[in-house]
Amino acid sequence: MSYIEGLTNQAEEFLAKLVSFDTTSDKSNLELLSYIEDILTRANVPYQLVPNELGDKASLFATIGPSVPGGIGLSGHTDCVPVAGQAWDTDPFQLTLKGEKLFGRGSTDMKGFLSCMLAAIPLFQSGQLQRPIYLIFSYDEEIGCTGVRPLIEQLGGSLPMPELVIVGEPSNGQVVEAHKAISSFATKICGHEAHSSVNHLGVSAIEIGARLVSYLTEQQEKLKQNQNDPRFDPSYSTIHVGIMKGGTARNIVARNCEFLWEVRALPGFDGTSVADDMMAYAEEFLLPSMNEISPLTSIETFERTSVPGLASDSETVGLGLKLANQNESFVVSYGTEAGLFQIGGAPSVICGPGNIEQAHKPNEYIERAELAKCMALMSRVAEHQQV
Repeated sequence: MSYIEGLTNQAEEFLAKLVSFDTTSDKSNLELLSYIEDILTRANVPYQLVPNELGDKASLFATIGPSVPGGIGLSGHTDCVPVAGQAWDTDPFQLTLKGEKLFGRGSTDMKGFLSCMLAAIPLFQSGQLQRPIYLIFSYDEEIGCTGVRPLIEQLGGSLPMPELVIVGEPSNGQVVEAHKAISSFATKICGHEAHSSVNHLGVSAIEIGARLVSYLTEQQEKLKQNQNDPRFDPSYSTIHVGIMKGGTARNIVARNCEFLWEVRALPGFDGTSVADDMMAYAEEFLLPSMNEISPLTSIETFERTSVPGLASDSETVGLGLKLANQNESFVVSYGTEAGLFQIGGAPSVICGPGNIEQAHKPNEYIERAELAKCMALMSRVAEHQQV
């Protein structure tokens, strides 16, 4: 058995333990962090916690090697998406091996990468590091990449600033240089109730909401026609309405309606401009007639989350490709914490084990070969930091 094979087996053991912690985003991640803290303490690896305001969640920043510039950060989130309502063939919080696939919630997104980080600690410590390696564990990535932000604010201050951060989102071990930005919104309409037999005396919030959704559909078609970045699939910015609800009864003109929607924007396109344009349309074509019936009617749009896109520079991509032993980088349409690191001063790329197509699904799995590929990446990171 090779050294990398042994580390891969260790990564599988760590993965089994990490999967056993239910770190769905509405729950605390402190129990999982306590497990990681114990591993770091036994390995004499110093670390620092960055808790949230309530103290029920935290990020963790660990340092291996000397306190000098030029550190490489390895970063992953500890939270996962819910399993409620999904039809699993196995216990989602018990890692199950079937053939060469390891099934469990978070196995791909992204506890597989976290397990490789932990398994690589002896590898990182076995050589004489000339520059540090940082292990970064965040929370609440799945609900808008919110948990890592307080930690990033401390980079270059109470925490060292990495030269490069590798965010280990599932990319089949390929280097990702860019991804779309995400802006999500809630639009709330307040109409005016009336009996449905005299609906001309009321303002249906549902009808107004439908007209706004129709407007967004038209804007999507314009983006599809006017944007084309062939690196991405789809090659244009997308607008999606995910939830819409409202009304009281069949025979009451609806007073309230709300819909939740998002824009996934190509690099260089401001997704918030879609919301601004929609509200300008509402103020010109919808609100005047609504207010004629009742001055209490309204349309409001709130930005709920904003995740910046990623557009790595050539030097950062070059280092990422060197560490991954690859010649070509790629782009993805999903969002990650990488853009936040980049804005915070730490150049970033994405490179992690597993396939994003398995993420968030019932029967999520990661192939054992993906863990082995990731451990080889960890070995090259160690070698790079020893020179």
